[in-house]
Amino acid sequence: MYLKKIIRFLLILVALILIITAGLLIRLHVRTNSILTDYSSIFAEDKYSAPVYVDGVEVITQDISCGYACIEMLSAWNGGSLTEEDLYNEYGKVVTSTGEKFSEEMNKRFPEYTTTIHKYLSNTELIDAAYENLSNGIPVPIEWAAKYGDVWTLHYSLLVGMDIPDDKVTVANPYGYVEEISIDEFLQRTSFEAYENMPLYFKLAFAVGLFEKNTIFTVQ
Repeated sequence: MYLKKIIRFLLILVALILIITAGLLIRLHVRTNSILTDYSSIFAEDKYSAPVYVDGVEVITQDISCGYACIEMLSAWNGGSLTEEDLYNEYGKVVTSTGEKFSEEMNKRFPEYTTTIHKYLSNTELIDAAYENLSNGIPVPIEWAAKYGDVWTLHYSLLVGMDIPDDKVTVANPYGYVEEISIDEFLQRTSFEAYENMPLYFKLAFAVGLFEKNTIFTVQ
């Protein structure tokens, strides 16, 4: 009798976990669909007619983490000398694994600016916020999907330029290179739709809010 109760309890627990997981994944699917808005109107809008580009961002190849590398690149662009190693030696670990923590660290390291995280922006909202920030002459940190070799990863990079009439976005990627891609590819990657065969544990991390899609950090 006791064994039957244990088995029944375990079956109920497994069923509850499956129901909760399914609910979270459905919610993620709905949220993802809500951000994948048509953005074709941007090509006809006068406000985006002028290309915007931030000079002076030196691309590095990360040694420790993409978040720390982006902060190092921003520090150098801002006239500072903070490095990945400085950050790691201070904490003894990487503290920028989530968007909220990255935003906190940005505000700590660059008190002359206010860094704000924007999550689950629609495609048009993301383009507008990024363009405005670049128009002010400041790089835009982003969360997106990037390939390290042949493997997709969740990655931080710096958006440094947008030429909407020519359908071109320029990103300083701390894997060690500058990417010039189309707006469609950019949005495919910020929405993580480009991330092929995403593992279930990553999907669950998005579902519970550990990671976010169409997320940028305005720096003002």
